[in-house]
Amino acid sequence: MAKAAREGHLRFVVRVYRLRLLGLGLGALPVASVLYQLHAGWWLWALLAFNALAWPHLAYLFASRAARPIETEHVNLVFDAAMGGVWVALMQFNMLPSALLVAMMAMDRISAGGWRLLLKSLALQAAVCLATWWLDGFRYQPVSTMLNVAACLPMLMIYPVWLSTVNFTLAQRVRQQNRQLDQLSRTDALTGLSNRSHWLETVGVEWLRYQRNQRPAALILLDVDGFKQINDRYGHAAGDQLLGDLARLLQRGLRDVDTPGRLGGDEFGIVLPETDLERASAVAERIRLLAENSRPERAGQHIPWTISLGVAAVGEEAHDVGGWMRQADLALYRAKAQGRNRVCVAQARGGGSPVASAPA
Repeated sequence: MAKAAREGHLRFVVRVYRLRLLGLGLGALPVASVLYQLHAGWWLWALLAFNALAWPHLAYLFASRAARPIETEHVNLVFDAAMGGVWVALMQFNMLPSALLVAMMAMDRISAGGWRLLLKSLALQAAVCLATWWLDGFRYQPVSTMLNVAACLPMLMIYPVWLSTVNFTLAQRVRQQNRQLDQLSRTDALTGLSNRSHWLETVGVEWLRYQRNQRPAALILLDVDGFKQINDRYGHAAGDQLLGDLARLLQRGLRDVDTPGRLGGDEFGIVLPETDLERASAVAERIRLLAENSRPERAGQHIPWTISLGVAAVGEEAHDVGGWMRQADLALYRAKAQGRNRVCVAQARGGGSPVASAPA
């Protein structure tokens, strides 16, 4: 887990490295245009070359080798902001290049660390700028020439687009991860079917649809006959394999609109929209036959297995979702009591025997 977290931190460091390499390279152009106009000494040109060409690589080395890469990278970002304050003062507050540097760095800080990092960076940037201005004799030449405007254009046109592209890619990745997490929260890990909570939500939706529109729907509850004995005889790995086989069998034997789910252990459920009791009973019988005729194999041994199923249609006999579920559960219990490997349907109120099917 720690290794995975560090890999995520290093991806952040690489992302900032690329942005810094581009941003400082483009940002050096307007600074150089002002230094040229001011007939700056060689040491200022050397400092600019170091800041634009060498510092991005050094910052990457510091962060990538640090015990806490993100914290070190945040320190590097604050240092970037401080250097921005130095250049604003040394450019004697030339208006367009100065505003461009401050604005682009602010965008970068928000993207990398939000408002907290931005405020910290701006505070240091202002302090360093004032100190440098004092050391430079409070010189002030805010007028920007056409040379300065031309030197600012590459950064104005390229860097925001690149930063937006990076943020868009990150947003897409977050959306994909959220979709995956949502899928995981709704899916049973062993079988790939809906888990209990999601399946019950689907049952609730069908119940409400019946209440509004009186549309038919049915539930099937089923489990594996003698599942504990299968686990004891063939091992839990064989039992897990059998549950996976059952899940695939359900997916193969149902419509796209039907929702199978694992309710726990070897108990499964199926929601059948737009399905009356007779049709649901036929679906349950087809699934029973598929299970009976399948012969999963484990370590060269065929594992005989069957399932029992209980069917209940939505209707006036069930006053709520819980009542509907109880009807299907009682039908499943009767299937077990009558010898297993069979389908029983919920008994109508005041009616006689439940409908049942069993192997010949």
